[in-house]
Amino acid sequence: MKSLVALQVLTLSLAAAGMVAESAAASPPDRRCTCRNRDGTKYELGQMACIRVGGISYMARCEMNLNVTTWKKVRDGCPTALMTASGVPTL
Repeated sequence: MKSLVALQVLTLSLAAAGMVAESAAASPPDRRCTCRNRDGTKYELGQMACIRVGGISYMARCEMNLNVTTWKKVRDGCPTALMTASGVPTL
């Protein structure tokens, strides 16, 4: 009798654990999760921005890491537009 109860408890525990794991893996990130730049500008997950820290600039993407939004460095430097002598901008 005790082994039957133990088996039922084990079965229910495994089923519950499976449902929790499935719902956690299937749920998309919350749309309210955003990253902020130093000037206070909000960026949604996946958006990129030029980040300037200590005189160094780099491109970074807003991502989730262990339920916390964070900036992930994508590449050194940031794109800039230059104005030529003729007044036509170049990229």
